[in-house]
Amino acid sequence: MEKVCNYCCAKKWSAESLGICCSNGHVKLNDIDEPLGILKELLIGTDPRSKHFQKNIRKYNGCFAMTSFGGKEVREGNYMPTYKVHGQIYHLIGSLLPSLDTRAQFLQIYFTSEDEQLNLRHDSVPSLKIEILKTLQQILRDNNSYVRSFITAIEQIALNKDNYKIVIHAEKRPLGEHRGRYNAPTTNEVAVLMVDEECGFRDIVLRSRDNTFQRISELHRSYDPLQYPLIFIRGEDGYNISIPQIVPTTGQDNSRKMVSCMQFYAYKLMVRENSFNTLHRYSQLFNQYCVDMGAKMITERLNFIRAHQKTLRAENYIHLRDAVNEDSNVADIGQLVILPSTFTGSPRYLHERTQDALTYVRNYGRPDLFITFTCNPEWPEVKTELYPGQRPSERHDIVARVFHLKVQQLIKIITKKDIFGKVRCYMFSIEWQKRGLPHAHILIWLVDKIRSDEIDSIISAEIPNKDEDPLLYDIVCKNMIHGPCGAVNSSSPCMSNGTCSKRYPRDFLQYTQTGDDGYPKYRRRCPADGGNIYTISHCNFIVDNKWIVPYCPILSRCFVAHVNVEYCHSVQAIKYICKYINKGSDAATFAVENKKDEVQNYLNGRYLSTSESIWRILGFSIHERYSTVVHLSVHLENGQRVYFTERNLQQVIENPPQTTLTAFFALCAVDKFAQTLLYHQVPAYYKWFNKKWQRRKRGQDVDGCPGIKRDTVLGIMECIPDTPMR
Repeated sequence: MEKVCNYCCAKKWSAESLGICCSNGHVKLNDIDEPLGILKELLIGTDPRSKHFQKNIRKYNGCFAMTSFGGKEVREGNYMPTYKVHGQIYHLIGSLLPSLDTRAQFLQIYFTSEDEQLNLRHDSVPSLKIEILKTLQQILRDNNSYVRSFITAIEQIALNKDNYKIVIHAEKRPLGEHRGRYNAPTTNEVAVLMVDEECGFRDIVLRSRDNTFQRISELHRSYDPLQYPLIFIRGEDGYNISIPQIVPTTGQDNSRKMVSCMQFYAYKLMVRENSFNTLHRYSQLFNQYCVDMGAKMITERLNFIRAHQKTLRAENYIHLRDAVNEDSNVADIGQLVILPSTFTGSPRYLHERTQDALTYVRNYGRPDLFITFTCNPEWPEVKTELYPGQRPSERHDIVARVFHLKVQQLIKIITKKDIFGKVRCYMFSIEWQKRGLPHAHILIWLVDKIRSDEIDSIISAEIPNKDEDPLLYDIVCKNMIHGPCGAVNSSSPCMSNGTCSKRYPRDFLQYTQTGDDGYPKYRRRCPADGGNIYTISHCNFIVDNKWIVPYCPILSRCFVAHVNVEYCHSVQAIKYICKYINKGSDAATFAVENKKDEVQNYLNGRYLSTSESIWRILGFSIHERYSTVVHLSVHLENGQRVYFTERNLQQVIENPPQTTLTAFFALCAVDKFAQTLLYHQVPAYYKWFNKKWQRRKRGQDVDGCPGIKRDTVLGIMECIPDTPMR
């Protein structure tokens, strides 16, 4: 990294956005304290037990966690270089003491004697080294503000009485108190209150003995330190909604604006100059932490959607008007609006992106190229940023940032350098492999279509000549060989019912042929006809051109990674491709228990990995497209969908909002040029702004029409439901 932020000292690559670290100086947080004593040596590798500790670091943290971690971990195979969960993530906390005849666990362990604590922890995971557990136990007892606070509080009350409770307040800074004091851990993290004293709705309330578990709010300041005591050795606060932004020029708090969850964790993910960078030393525990915090950020957004839309309803205007005239119960009108298309990854969002791709097809025909670009964790930009002894699988933050820059560079090369010709439009989506690495699916539409006799000059499916081009030979042999699978490796992920789902090995061909399935059959010469070979050393398997994934030599040289480039020949596969690149991340198929609660359905079905969490926290685009596509409403007269609450119901009845369709009719009544256009052509010449169509001020002049400019924006009419109203 060659650049340092002037505000927060974060190290960045020059091509990264200025605000990726601290929002251009508006966010200022305390660093996580440097680990103490033996723990630091275990993390940096100077202790002979470091390898064992790093391998089992999540187990060690689990022994000292004060809350239980709720989430279904996904493991695929013996080696999983990322952390991945399915469904919701939540933290639970129980009572201070276990029920009778029950072993103490989590927070309860801290209220036993030191010897009993050590035995309970070692008995739960016998594979851990007891001397390391003893050292960590003493470090936490001496330094962790929560451990010390609980011990102090428990001494103040008699545990056999039920008229006291221990509370961890969601906020501990009085209004106006300095942020430095607020963020620092103290010895009074908890309060002892009478049972009948009131608490905040986010406060954590603990009683001496009961059989219930309390779910901790994701917005509670203690959410992080209670679950990750080995990271937050002193008990530093995690995210909460009361952290003010600052004014960069003065350094004073800006009480009008608060630090968002995304801003908080983006700040924490940065590597800073002259800092130990504690968080990035925790290998697999760091991976779990990133997934946990990414899930927290997503959950916060979903909770906002649920809280602010549970009273917002939608109905066709004509039905709403008739229902009010008939004095119907307003509570029974309309359906709940839960997960809108504005939420990235929602079903409506993915459907709109698919429609965008099909809009390009309608206007410009089939795409010319379908590119799949996979991250290479061995890139020098990744390797040079690792700490000694680290692997790329332990630093998904670096992997994600480098891949994001590479994707932007790839798009720039294709669209600005015109290596395939002038680009008319493109779209791409980012997905994550089962093992955690990101990859991009890219569709390219060119102004001048690629002819069949030009394919071989752009795409190759052959091993290069080692003597003529040793660099490309090495790149292709390391990145573009499929498998091998089949009899050589029957357990390959591509194998299904004994055959390769990707149809490898392919047939030898002397010349490229255009196929019937939307893809051509590329030239693959056999060794007898001049084809080259490569031997995979670890299995002594000889690879020929049957096993080569099609690639573009220019892109392979530029990115030294798996860059699969396919020529789209016919329209047969277009709908599949357009849907495929917009299918979104992995999601489970499940029975829908509440058809109106789309937020809950999304949470139950989603998968979330470390790399995707970091990608979302840093605000990187998961889908991107050019040109812009405007979605146009289609409805019957007075059949537009309106949104209302019980408070503004009458106002909506009297003044229904304009839609793109009703505004189009109004435009045609006063604008002669608009009268010459079809509905879907309007966005190219007019901008939708403040519920009106306004002439564009930028773009190409239209011959013979003074004052009219044409832009590259496209319009698509929304799908009409197949109902009797249609």
